[in-house]
Amino acid sequence: MSAALLASLGALALGACSTTPGSAPSAEDVLGLSTTSTTQRAHVNLASASGSLVSGRLVVTPMAGGVHLRGEIGGLTPGSAHAIHIHEKGDCSAVDASSAGGHFNPTSQPHGKVGTAHHHAGDMDNIVADAKGVATVDAHASGPVLGGGAANDAIGKAVIVHAAQDDYTSQPAGNAGARVACGIITAG
Repeated sequence: MSAALLASLGALALGACSTTPGSAPSAEDVLGLSTTSTTQRAHVNLASASGSLVSGRLVVTPMAGGVHLRGEIGGLTPGSAHAIHIHEKGDCSAVDASSAGGHFNPTSQPHGKVGTAHHHAGDMDNIVADAKGVATVDAHASGPVLGGGAANDAIGKAVIVHAAQDDYTSQPAGNAGARVACGIITAG
């Protein structure tokens, strides 16, 4: 092959990886991640798990750097705090919701508090129930997108509400206790 042809092929290969000559590929390229959502709205119908009476409905929308969850979850103990996470599998079939797997973590990070340097893509801040046992959810998950099929696509993943609050430090899941509600993130 001629030197010009080899140079052209090299430039095409570098352009396909979205890198500049001499730089390493981005995490997005290596891990198959996306920074752009292709779906503008999804929903989650949470059903009780582990013998609880917890249920609710959430709307999921894209936001800069992640997804935003809004809605209400009822059946909680009045004044109690609870962990809420996106989990890796869209399967709520087990009575205890263990079928949803671990936290959604396409970048293999340690568990932590959203907004810090190290956390799972499925980590979110705790929710707190009011005096009637209803939590108004206004939560952010940093890292996931909606749609497109990339490794960080949250469509088809489960949202889990836990019996206890997340301590944001215990590995691998924040010592949040039993799974008391489970629902699948569904486009539309």
